[in-house]
Amino acid sequence: MNQKVIRRFYAASDHAGAVLKSDIIEHLTMQGFEVLDLGAEGNAPVDYPDYGATLAEALLSDCDAFGVAICGSGIGISIAANRFSHIRAALVSDVVGAELSRRHNDANVLALGERLIDKQTALNCVDTFASTDFEGGRHSVRVEKLANPRAIPLNSNS
Repeated sequence: MNQKVIRRFYAASDHAGAVLKSDIIEHLTMQGFEVLDLGAEGNAPVDYPDYGATLAEALLSDCDAFGVAICGSGIGISIAANRFSHIRAALVSDVVGAELSRRHNDANVLALGERLIDKQTALNCVDTFASTDFEGGRHSVRVEKLANPRAIPLNSNS
């Protein structure tokens, strides 16, 4: 399968994910990726749904990019981003999850929890996410069902 190469990321976090977001931005930039920081900055409390929505809006107009969403647990911001039908945010805690999120689910947003993952594991997840292609095939119908529930008949791809 011929895959397009993604070289641009959008990064968004709430206050509880700002440190890891900065580390990831630095890491990706050093690897030659273009990274756009959508906030938040510092540790002043902000609401993760706002940043999940901002990330989703950025990716709506730039489908040739990936997103990284970070909050304290990764749960809230992944839920916020996944409210948008064009987003497939995968909350992962190891490289196997990062790989499978791309390979089987065509995830376009990597979600991480700063309070639950160490920096090196997070960076390894980012590297794996960025370098793994979607397999397509039997997974394509399933991914389509994520954006269009019930538009495809049940068990159409057993």
